[in-house]
Amino acid sequence: MIQSRKRLAKLAIDALVGLVFSFFMFIILPQFSFTGRFISAAVVFFVVATSSSLLVKEVWQRLEFQAFKVRDSRLMATFIERLRFSYTIEDLFESIQTVLEHEADASVLYVNSENSYVMYNSPTRIATDPDTLEVLSRNFPANWPEGFYLIDEELGLVSDFYNARGFFLVYDKLHFYVMCRYMKVFEKSIFDTMMYEFANFQKRTRTITQLTAISELSKEWDMVAQTQVSFLPQSMPNIPKLDIAAYFRPLVNVSGDFYDIIELDKDRTFFLLGDVSGKGLASALIMGVIMNTVKIIENKEDLPGVVRAIDTAIKSMRLQDKYAVLFIGIIDTRVMKIRYVNASMADPIIITKAPGGYKIKPLQSTCSLVGIIDLDEVIQEEAPLYRGDVVLMASDGVSEVMDESGVELGDTELYLNTVKNCAHKSAKHFINDIADLVLEYNGDKKLRDDVTMLVAKIEE
Repeated sequence: MIQSRKRLAKLAIDALVGLVFSFFMFIILPQFSFTGRFISAAVVFFVVATSSSLLVKEVWQRLEFQAFKVRDSRLMATFIERLRFSYTIEDLFESIQTVLEHEADASVLYVNSENSYVMYNSPTRIATDPDTLEVLSRNFPANWPEGFYLIDEELGLVSDFYNARGFFLVYDKLHFYVMCRYMKVFEKSIFDTMMYEFANFQKRTRTITQLTAISELSKEWDMVAQTQVSFLPQSMPNIPKLDIAAYFRPLVNVSGDFYDIIELDKDRTFFLLGDVSGKGLASALIMGVIMNTVKIIENKEDLPGVVRAIDTAIKSMRLQDKYAVLFIGIIDTRVMKIRYVNASMADPIIITKAPGGYKIKPLQSTCSLVGIIDLDEVIQEEAPLYRGDVVLMASDGVSEVMDESGVELGDTELYLNTVKNCAHKSAKHFINDIADLVLEYNGDKKLRDDVTMLVAKIEE
């Protein structure tokens, strides 16, 4: 806004100066000799140019004074007032756009510093430049103390308002950066108030979100649970040369765990099992998005492409702290191998028969978790399969269940021996034995996580 007013003022001054210069050149100067006209023209040009520059500078200073200093930093006071009555993140964004961007010509970058997730950025060069976020994240990491700070042109810390080119607020790992060239005209006291209202806004929105979630939970819990179950396979497909079974026990009505089995042709079968971070409705929502994304992808043989599509779908939900770990694989019973991508799932294994008894071959992670950080490389691996092999895919609710002493099941010989000893059984009996072990190992305590397993056994 202030920049537009400056441009209009400069255009008006330039037009006025042009008229004055034309008057002298075409009305006054023709009355002089050639030498006189030349000297006079040079003098007139110098005087007019200097006057124009001084006039523009004076007008701009007055505009800046009116915009920023009248009534105790009017624009920042207006933003604080808007912030005081903001109840949602959308309210905050509207205040940023209306006051800080359009009125104050400031650029804003609002970041969750814990994961460098950009919650808002102004459509300006500095706010959209990836280097800006990188420098700010490096200079002011997630453990930066809460409070109000000034930054200079190099995006570093500065102590005085005269050399500052912006400021930022920190509350609970949320960093609110405002780049503004007019810091020297503001008074520090107004930013103490802004920090206070910014902290109150965060507390207020968090409380409202929790209350809304509780309200929705009480009204919609059963409906969401029913909808979620409808995403999962209603029965195990009858696939030649494969014996398949699944186990699904949510901690509450709704779950962040998910799985699917899709027959690609008579020899190849697509398997999916994953776990969304957190619990409750938000996790269930992400679970539904993932399941739907997988179903609509035509080329499921491109496993890295499937993972990237899921990553994009989760990020498009903009739920800040939500991500997923997952395992996807294609078992091919013609060539007897499994191709897979393991996105940070800890538990996928192959139990295979060996001369000395069954052995366990882990299917190691091949890429990072999805939905919250940039995916660099998604690596597809493959492993051979033999008749009688069992492929076990399980959420961490299996391996991380604890006994009374706090020892996790996945770290015990009991778990490994049970897996080996049950490998000769059918998929259904195998998975039931593992489920019984989980519940027995947990004792009488309430489970702390969803328990989900998917088993595929190669028929002998």
